[in-house]
Amino acid sequence: MASSPLSCSASDLYPLLGDGANATAAAEFICGRFEAISNKFVDTGYAVDNTYLLFSAYLVFAMQLGFAMLCAGSVRAKNTMNIMLTNVLDAAAGGLFYYTFGFALAFGSPSNGFIGQHFFGLSKFPSPSFDYGYFLYQWAFAIAVAGITSGSIAERTQFVAYLVYSSFLTGLVYPIVSHWFWSADGWASPARAENLLFGSGVIDFAGSGVVHLVGAIAGLWGSLIEGPRIGRFDHAGRAVALRGHSGTLVVLGTFLLWFGWYGFNPGSFINIMKSYESGSYYGQWSAIGRTAVTTTLAGCTAALTTLFGKRLLVGHWNVTDVCNGLLGGFAAITGGCSVVDPWAAVLCGFVSAWVLIGCNKLAEKLRYDDPLEATQLHGGCGAWGIIFTALFAKEAYVNEVYPGSAREAVRAVHGRWRKALGCTYSTDFGDRGLGECLYGDIVFYSA
Repeated sequence: MASSPLSCSASDLYPLLGDGANATAAAEFICGRFEAISNKFVDTGYAVDNTYLLFSAYLVFAMQLGFAMLCAGSVRAKNTMNIMLTNVLDAAAGGLFYYTFGFALAFGSPSNGFIGQHFFGLSKFPSPSFDYGYFLYQWAFAIAVAGITSGSIAERTQFVAYLVYSSFLTGLVYPIVSHWFWSADGWASPARAENLLFGSGVIDFAGSGVVHLVGAIAGLWGSLIEGPRIGRFDHAGRAVALRGHSGTLVVLGTFLLWFGWYGFNPGSFINIMKSYESGSYYGQWSAIGRTAVTTTLAGCTAALTTLFGKRLLVGHWNVTDVCNGLLGGFAAITGGCSVVDPWAAVLCGFVSAWVLIGCNKLAEKLRYDDPLEATQLHGGCGAWGIIFTALFAKEAYVNEVYPGSAREAVRAVHGRWRKALGCTYSTDFGDRGLGECLYGDIVFYSA
């Protein structure tokens, strides 16, 4: 949010201008011009913040093209047009349903902890709380959830059934969950003063749980109801590879999703013109840059870990596995990207790669069929991202992103983990994360 206008009092200028006949007029003129310039700065602040948010929304929306290319390359050629159509409908149907009641259910404050109650059909827009750019940004998130689900149930879904499923997901299910965690009134929001979830809430900055885990669970149920594709498992229950027809499209889709993630994670700050220290080079713009770095490092680490991990396990390189590993790293870091150090992001990406590999092994044993590994990727890695954030969030960063209300929550969560690990600090907790108890230069001893 832009800064408030600077004030100027003509009475304060009178003594400085002397007792001349024109002193009063001069003081009023100077203050008038000063306030006009101050208002221009405020206007510029709002314009910059809204432009930043709109640009982030465009990046997140571009992820739909990434989903479309990734899905098209991961299925057999005969099903390409069908999966492309479902991705178009995710955006089109999702736009109408999210406009009609999805946004209101998610962010319609004041409300109760479960569901929003205002702004149906964008009534009373814009308001001091929300502008149109914010709606567009949140709509791009909503249709991303549907994009995750479309991959899980690819190649075996009737068109009309999917249209109903996607509309229900973007217009009702996802908005309610996002209200729980992202609305100031939500029962699990870390910004809520009297939080109903362990007194602390959940830090899920850009949606490891709200977006990725929700989309994965929806896809999981869809896949379970429909069952495996014909030929995916033989009569003995052994997995049979049904490879996608185009590795080129898979790589193209992966890079488009990577590009869009820079709107997904850094864009979740919503505004950029916010100073943490007056007159300092350090502000929200620095936190946004750090978030982009942590996002990049987690994805890169996960990609390389998957590359060599799969090489050791199966004996060959596979570009699809590397692409999925990269996206798994992104899904995991999404929840804590703004509140962890870059070194922690590397650890996040490393673990997320093995989480994905393990989930894929489990899926084969349970004869679960997901053509894009979407449930394993977004569900397994998204769940790990929530746990990772609780372990490695740095208090100084949390105070910047969630000022005030989240401070004691971070202390409480870290305190529980320190006790579980048998660590007691010999110094005050300060702004250190739990990771420094394990790897940092703080002296600790067994309790």
